[in-house]
Amino acid sequence: MSLYCTVFGHDFEVSKKVTYHVKEYKCSHCRNQLTTNGNGQLIKLTPKYKEINSILSRIHSKRQAKLRREELQTAYKMTS
Repeated sequence: MSLYCTVFGHDFEVSKKVTYHVKEYKCSHCRNQLTTNGNGQLIKLTPKYKEINSILSRIHSKRQAKLRREELQTAYKMTS
């Protein structure tokens, strides 16, 4: 941890949006990384949570793509 973070505290910025509710954060000064757990609390980003977040991200993106396809098909059927 840097001296700045010791004195003033961390300055976390969102580094990755995994889903709408789960995000990864990184301190702009000391590069400390955090993520949100199942209860919505910030915890250290360990390799276990990196793997969990990557799986969540993959599931989320597939689900969003499926929903978009279904909406397009519904809209196309209504106009035909």
